[in-house]
Amino acid sequence: MVTVHYEGRLTDGTVFDSSYERGQPATFPSDRLIPGWVEILPMMSVGDEWEIVIPSELAYGARGAGGSIPPNSTLIFKLELLDVANKG
Repeated sequence: MVTVHYEGRLTDGTVFDSSYERGQPATFPSDRLIPGWVEILPMMSVGDEWEIVIPSELAYGARGAGGSIPPNSTLIFKLELLDVANKG
């Protein structure tokens, strides 16, 4: 499980999701993360805040996501790692 604050944007600057706007961090099971986050998070330390660019093939690919992320979209995240909890 990882707990993060994040803001996700399209390359045109459109914000498609933000835990900051909701006013509380988000916790995700490690197996529910997009591949780009899976690659980046092990490089981060708790307390780090990074801006990362995730190419489409490491995000939602040709399917996109919901109505807010078009197919083949590169995504930009402000990502703040707050906690990492291992299963078990």
